[in-house]
Amino acid sequence: MNDPTSRWRQRPEGGYFLAMILPAGVALAAFTGSITPAPSRPKLVVVITVDQLRPDYLNRWKTQLTGGLGQLMTEGAVFTDGYQDHAITETAPGHSTILSGLWPAHTGIMRNSQGVQDSTAPLIGTSGPGASPRRFRGTTLVDWLKASDPNARVLSVSRKDRGAILPIGQAKEQVYWYQSGIFTTSRYYSDTLPAWVQSFNARHLPFKAANTAWTLLLPDSAYKEEDNEPWENAGRDVVFPHRLPADSVRAAAAITGVPAMDSLTLLFVLEGFEALRLGRKGTDILAVSLSTTDAIGHAFGPDSREIHDQVLRLDRYLAWFLKRVTDRVGRDNVVVVLTADHGVTSLPERTRAKTGAPAYRVQLDTLLSAVNHDLDRLTGAAGTSREWLGFDTGMLFLQDNGRFAAVGVKTDSVLDALALRILRVQGVARIIKPADLARADTASDPTARRWLHQLSPDAGVVLTVTLQPGSIWDPGSSLIAMHGQPSEDDAHVPIIFWGRGINRGTYAGRMNTVDIAPTLGVLLGVTPLSLIDGRARTDALAPRD
Repeated sequence: MNDPTSRWRQRPEGGYFLAMILPAGVALAAFTGSITPAPSRPKLVVVITVDQLRPDYLNRWKTQLTGGLGQLMTEGAVFTDGYQDHAITETAPGHSTILSGLWPAHTGIMRNSQGVQDSTAPLIGTSGPGASPRRFRGTTLVDWLKASDPNARVLSVSRKDRGAILPIGQAKEQVYWYQSGIFTTSRYYSDTLPAWVQSFNARHLPFKAANTAWTLLLPDSAYKEEDNEPWENAGRDVVFPHRLPADSVRAAAAITGVPAMDSLTLLFVLEGFEALRLGRKGTDILAVSLSTTDAIGHAFGPDSREIHDQVLRLDRYLAWFLKRVTDRVGRDNVVVVLTADHGVTSLPERTRAKTGAPAYRVQLDTLLSAVNHDLDRLTGAAGTSREWLGFDTGMLFLQDNGRFAAVGVKTDSVLDALALRILRVQGVARIIKPADLARADTASDPTARRWLHQLSPDAGVVLTVTLQPGSIWDPGSSLIAMHGQPSEDDAHVPIIFWGRGINRGTYAGRMNTVDIAPTLGVLLGVTPLSLIDGRARTDALAPRD
């Protein structure tokens, strides 16, 4: 059979850099590109992941989105029911799904804390945590394309290590992220930084942002949100303008929390795009993860004036970036995908104040410490402070089942008693045992479905805890907005395709991020190298020539 779809196998269910990089008038320009004869498939696939971008932002401020976001929405294939359809909606699991076609249960990347940290892969040219994709399982679109064309080139960039690494899996390509004022990589990928990266870092752009201010892009009247909400940013620096430190080293660290970080990232990406001459021969992949929306969303929340201004600036940055790319490669040679790794839940303090609805910050640390202490006493190990049970973002782990058996404690009895205690905690909605997920109605029960997509068989999880809508897991460090739940606010994400081979329009029906890679695979005429979870949305694709 020649139909490529027949070969898929599926499992069941700121200111500173804006002025610096944008010439006058370019911020609002459409990325029209040059008109050149189109090849049999695109020369460049651009995958843009905006960390913590909620789809309602694109509708809430639609009339003000006059740049890249606006044009992607107007001219692209917009999937209104886009989801990161798994339970732990964090950065690492989310990024692992986008180009793999696999749920976190199958990528092995179930949570941030077990994402890319790797002490055997130190950074080049700076200090910081080592990182690699060694925990990632499976293959990605990069591997599928390279099997078809070994000369295909790949560049992946993010402010975060996991945002740069996980979209392309274990492939050893050009992968860079921001650390301590420079863009770097780890020794998993290379022993040295190429000349173009060294040259960019030598300009010390983040350090030159010292004492600059993030001001509103539009007049004050264009923003309906109040600018002095006491629950924002832990009550500090809640009003515009927001100024970076005067010390250059501190400014290079603080820049990650203002819109300028996205423009800096895109500027670096364009340097690599030119240095590697992406899209000039065969088909290449450019993966970009932009992290500032996440930083601002955590600090100020999804209902703030700050997140509003950030999305407007992101819109203008993307217009400039995509125009540069399409001018160089040709509009008819490019396909763009825009999505997010997760959404976010509003600050509980705001929810309670504005709506009166119950919304809580939930911590189980004290409860689990008490249970571990009780187990020490019950088993005659008092004073040893053993950790019998561990917990992370909704998942309860049995640290060593053999210890329970050795002391004659029935594991099920302990877990049943603990589940009852957890259910009495304010903000907790539901507890599911992983063994019960196989019997769940995943069509009508999205919570169970997302946990099923989350947990690998060897995960060691014995209970899953889901919170009530509006409640969040309390990180304990500061009063920030959070994500990480199998909730609509955290799981719903935008998914937009634009460019060559894409039928513009609005598409209903659930479109998961695991469907992105197989859809691009059909568009490129390449095949997954292993079983995948996603399916190709061929209804959004034009017939191949």
